Amino acid sequence: MELRHIEVTAEPIDPGSHDCRLVGSVLSRIGDKWSVLVVMTLSDGPRRFNELKRIIGGISQRMLTFTLRGLERDGLVTRTMFPTIPPRVDYELTDLGRSLHVPVMALGTWAFAHLPEIQEARSRFDRRGDGA
Repeated sequence: MELRHIEVTAEPIDPGSHDCRLVGSVLSRIGDKWSVLVVMTLSDGPRRFNELKRIIGGISQRMLTFTLRGLERDGLVTRTMFPTIPPRVDYELTDLGRSLHVPVMALGTWAFAHLPEIQEARSRFDRRGDGA
C-alpha cells in the first residue's frame, strides 16, 4: 500500500457565519452543568435567587450569581427587580432561553437515565488504578 496525499476540497469557512470560536463560547455557556440546571429549573417559570439555590442544591451563591449573569448576558434569562423592602428579584427564561427547554431537558433526561451505567463505568475505570 502506498501512502500519498489526497486532495480534499471544501467550501471556505465564512468567519462571519461559521466562526467556531463564537459557537464554542455559546456551547460552553449552555453546556455548563450549572447553566443546564438553571435552565431546567426556570423552565417551570420565574424563580427568586434563593429559591433557585435551594432547588438546585450544591451550587454556591457566587457560582449561581456568575451563572445567572452569564445567562442574562447571552439573552437567555431576564432579571426583574421589584421595588419592595427587602428588594425582590425574579429570574425568568426569555423566549430564547425557553427555546433551550427541549434540548436541555433531553440532555438532563439522558443523564438521569444513564447515570447507573456511567457510575459503573467510572467504578470499573477507577478500580483499574492505572488510568490507562
